[in-house]
Amino acid sequence: MSVPHDELWDAGDISCGDLVLLLRQKLRSMPGRTLKVIARDPGAPADLPAFCRMTGDKLLAQDQASQSYWIQSRDNGPAR
Repeated sequence: MSVPHDELWDAGDISCGDLVLLLRQKLRSMPGRTLKVIARDPGAPADLPAFCRMTGDKLLAQDQASQSYWIQSRDNGPAR
């Protein structure tokens, strides 16, 4: 699966607590753009969609086989 994206971040095995904190910073720096995240932490399939629902960022696609997530950062707005 391939979805157009502006940037790629291979988060490796970073645990989900740290993963979402770093992801938040990355998405804040790229409003309206799409980030492809590769995350191998076992909690990522549940945590990243939940993160997007809470922040207003859009999970465009996810591919379990490649452990990839395509997230479009919301446009500038209230702080998250």
